[in-house]
Amino acid sequence: MQKINVGVVGTGFIGPAHIEALRRLPNTNVLALCEVTTELARQKADQLGIERACTFDELLKMDDIKVVHICTPNFLHYSQSKAALEAGKHVVCEKPLAKDLHEAEELVKLAKETGLVNAVHFNLRYYPLVRQMKVMREQDDLGEVYSIIGSYLQDWLFYDTDYNWRLEPDKSGDSRAIADIGSHLMDSLEYITGLKTVAVMADFNTVHKLRKKPLKPVETYSGKMLQPEDYADVPINTEDHANVLLRFDNGNRGVITVSQVSAGRKNQMKLEIAGSKKTYAWNSEAPNEMWIGNRDGANQSFMRDPSLAHPEARSVISFPGGHNEGFPDTSKQLFKEVYAAIEAGKQPENPTYPTFADGYRELLICEKILESNRKQAWVTIE
Repeated sequence: MQKINVGVVGTGFIGPAHIEALRRLPNTNVLALCEVTTELARQKADQLGIERACTFDELLKMDDIKVVHICTPNFLHYSQSKAALEAGKHVVCEKPLAKDLHEAEELVKLAKETGLVNAVHFNLRYYPLVRQMKVMREQDDLGEVYSIIGSYLQDWLFYDTDYNWRLEPDKSGDSRAIADIGSHLMDSLEYITGLKTVAVMADFNTVHKLRKKPLKPVETYSGKMLQPEDYADVPINTEDHANVLLRFDNGNRGVITVSQVSAGRKNQMKLEIAGSKKTYAWNSEAPNEMWIGNRDGANQSFMRDPSLAHPEARSVISFPGGHNEGFPDTSKQLFKEVYAAIEAGKQPENPTYPTFADGYRELLICEKILESNRKQAWVTIE
């Protein structure tokens, strides 16, 4: 088997997650790791067991690197994805695809012109029961979608001393909670239901309007108490919490709540989709089980099991029933489909994986939600 050589850009939380997932595929070889300096790249490459350490410009000049994974802060996604495509390399980009619609539209166009494989890491689609719900809905098990209730809750920014680059709009963009985790939620809802969101009404809240930014690396003080002089007060103007009313193209309604200040919720995406025949409910913190609600019979609990799942969902399950699969498996399953396309050498006409066009779609929804919050009014999505 001829392995496909990969370069990964960025070594925060998600870069190593990509690397771990890629190493679980038989046809990939993570050959190069890129950081802002060669010295940092070498340090991280040694930690992760990667042969080459380089800067981004050096990576683009490596002819044997066929695919680039962009795992950097949001403000770099556009320029790095564009440069990689122009260098003739397939691209897997973290979300959001870009910082604004103009940039995203340009990337969609460029990707189409090159014919290169392009994907956005909406990996939460790849929980097996998310795909199972999609297939069951396509086979009319759910019926017409009446309503959707969704939430995505975290607590990693619960304290005013919690700080990260995502709090800075010049690096992350004008939206935080909605753009960061709300985008996964909206992508999954539209993916499962097949509906398009046509209007939004948003209300944001910044719980910590002033946060304390550490003046020294936090890891240096692991296990120690920082002193008041070790912080700088920073005003915050992106949302900690958001509620959004939704209208769909079938005329029905939904609502989502997104929060990064919900104590005890580490990474919970929750969906409840009510149809004319049944209701589906699923929670990412217990991802191997979905609840099926019935009006005139007993409710059901569906456990992830390849012998019981539809064939389309079975394709993203690697282990038998009772052998749980979770977050790391979602990236592996997404990359499995992406790299099948890369082996074929071009973007398929109807990709099963999320593409730059899906990245544009979620950025459009996010911008309309931001506009709605500013106006405190309903905003249509065309």
